Amino acid sequence: MNLCERCRGKGYLVVGEKPCPNCNGSGKTESISLGAASDKDMKELIERGSTKCSVCHGSGQIPVTEPCQDCEGLGREYLCVVCGARLCSKKELCERCSKKPLVHVLDQACDSRDIVVGETYQGKVSGLANFGAFVDLCESVRGLAHNKYLKARPEVGDTVFVAVRNILPNGNIELEPVEPKEYNIVEVEKELPLSKAADLHKQVGKQILIKGEVIQVKQTGGPTIFTVADDSGLVFCAAFERAGVRAYADIDSEMMVRVIGEATMRNNQVQVEIKSMKRLWGGEASQVKDQIEQAIDRRAEPFDTQFLVESEIMARLRPAMKAVAKEIRRAVLKSKPIVVRHHADADGITAAVAIETAILPLIKEVGGPDAEYYNYRRAPSKAPFYELEDVTKDLSYALEDSARHGQKMPLIVLMDNGSTEEDVPAMRQAQVYGLEMLVVDHHHPHKIVDQFLIAHVNPAHAGGDFGLTTGMLATEIARMIYPQVENKIRHFPAVSAVGDRSEAPEAERYLKLVEDKYRKDDLKKIALALDYEAFWLRFNEGRGLINDILCLGRLDRHQRIVELLCEQANAAIDEQLRASMGNVKSTRLPNGVIMNVLDVENFAHKFTFPPPGKTSGEVHDRLCQKFAGKPVVTIGYGPDFAVLRSRAVRMNIPLMVKELMEEIPNGGVSGGGHLVVGSIKFVGGMRKEVLAKLAEKIAACAVDEVVPAARKD
Repeated sequence: MNLCERCRGKGYLVVGEKPCPNCNGSGKTESISLGAASDKDMKELIERGSTKCSVCHGSGQIPVTEPCQDCEGLGREYLCVVCGARLCSKKELCERCSKKPLVHVLDQACDSRDIVVGETYQGKVSGLANFGAFVDLCESVRGLAHNKYLKARPEVGDTVFVAVRNILPNGNIELEPVEPKEYNIVEVEKELPLSKAADLHKQVGKQILIKGEVIQVKQTGGPTIFTVADDSGLVFCAAFERAGVRAYADIDSEMMVRVIGEATMRNNQVQVEIKSMKRLWGGEASQVKDQIEQAIDRRAEPFDTQFLVESEIMARLRPAMKAVAKEIRRAVLKSKPIVVRHHADADGITAAVAIETAILPLIKEVGGPDAEYYNYRRAPSKAPFYELEDVTKDLSYALEDSARHGQKMPLIVLMDNGSTEEDVPAMRQAQVYGLEMLVVDHHHPHKIVDQFLIAHVNPAHAGGDFGLTTGMLATEIARMIYPQVENKIRHFPAVSAVGDRSEAPEAERYLKLVEDKYRKDDLKKIALALDYEAFWLRFNEGRGLINDILCLGRLDRHQRIVELLCEQANAAIDEQLRASMGNVKSTRLPNGVIMNVLDVENFAHKFTFPPPGKTSGEVHDRLCQKFAGKPVVTIGYGPDFAVLRSRAVRMNIPLMVKELMEEIPNGGVSGGGHLVVGSIKFVGGMRKEVLAKLAEKIAACAVDEVVPAARKD
């Protein structure tokens, strides 16, 4: 029965006020009954000569009311328990259904206090004796039908209708079989006050009632575990049919349910031993759902933290950053799995681990110590965009978890990728299966991706560029999600800044923020160690290793592993450059740009560190030193790709890619990245034509004045 929305269950509406007849509108009375007066009333009467009116409580006015027309003064909607018709009085049955007798069916949570002498119940014969038949009305209610009332001897397991003749002082129930010709069946539910999941630790050992949404169904070797969420939190509910057999097979995730059971403690967590669980329908289900959504919306609101450094771009991005933080918090509070996808470089890793470090404590707080194994996964992407290979894996894992454990489809969080047109094919696949996605990225964005996203943070949306790294943005978002994480990840923006060679003003501010603990050389070593280890980890997250490199564990181990990895990485880079530098071909273009090209397929080691992109970057650094004070572009190309690095050249690589696609339609051109740093793909047979056109476009670019090396820093 739902409360009347207009009068909120009161049955009347306040339409005005009138003077209180007890005090004639004064709010005070000069006489009181001494027998009924409290000490406070007596004191007030002695000191002031009067006391507050007991009718109007001192206001001098009383409300004028009239019956609520919507509910006809009933305060709530009364429905026939048989046919569901709306009633105009506080009855159980409508006029039509009242002409047939009722047969009551007890819910499994009911006990002897829920039966009424004289009423008829449905039961099952559970045993026979010389003096009669034992009949179970539910699991915990058993009565005896004496032989003198039995017209025929029933069999064990027979369903019978019995009237309750008497309930004896010792609790025994006397039953008499009846045989109604026509009847209506009505289910009797256990009436208990509604409890909240967050308060069940105070009700251990008691029978409780909760209403909520089934978040997950997990079948163990013994009971079936239902994770149920209400507007206060989550609770695990256990039901046992037989070992390894699914209990309540008709109940699945995302259903609204009514659960009655005993609150117990298991592994230091509250667990409800289910006695009865039923699905809610219609208005009651909607009401519970709305309450949960409203509560989660309030609890998901991110913290209003101040940025670690001053930044006009981030100030303009704050609403979008808060939207990302809120969606992540919402997913955690709803026990929705989260997959963090990130580019496998120092910037992408610091961004992803910042979010990871913020949400793991929340996931454990909401779902228990094991929740992170079911509700969180971090996965690196080799390309700086969401590849079809990535989405295929994410969908495969998600569908398998949904089939096995009844989990919801995950929230995909894309870090340091997700903003470009190259992401669209994977996003379209994700959309088919209802995957929600959000992006934090600093690659040059394309507006086409926004139709697939629920939130998108990119500095280009606020007049910024790739100099504001994803690691910077993600660290600030992580603090909005869980402010206590700040001390652990405070240095992440500086690591991402040196890893991505940011020249934005925010980069220097983040470096200065942690200079008391990390020198710039220390941060460069961390970034190099991340790049080196990410190459060997390939598609594995390597959480323990990455955490040690980022100094999230033991300091001594962090120092040793970073030194070792940098030693190995630098040795590999030196070996690569010894083979490559002598094979670089340099050309001066008409606009003054020194263009350097290297065939990384034939003049660099393959399948080892550094990969082609890193190799091209290291070669570019050496050439920038060689051609100090001049604009430089370096192209590392292979059979079907080219990697571009530049200094002081105003390129727009996404625009170049688009123009190449139009000018060489059979070149199979694709790619992108930042405006002045990126990569291009093409078909091998058209490499010569594509590279020639690319050189023409670089020759047409404007150039900036280069600050001499002696004046840098």
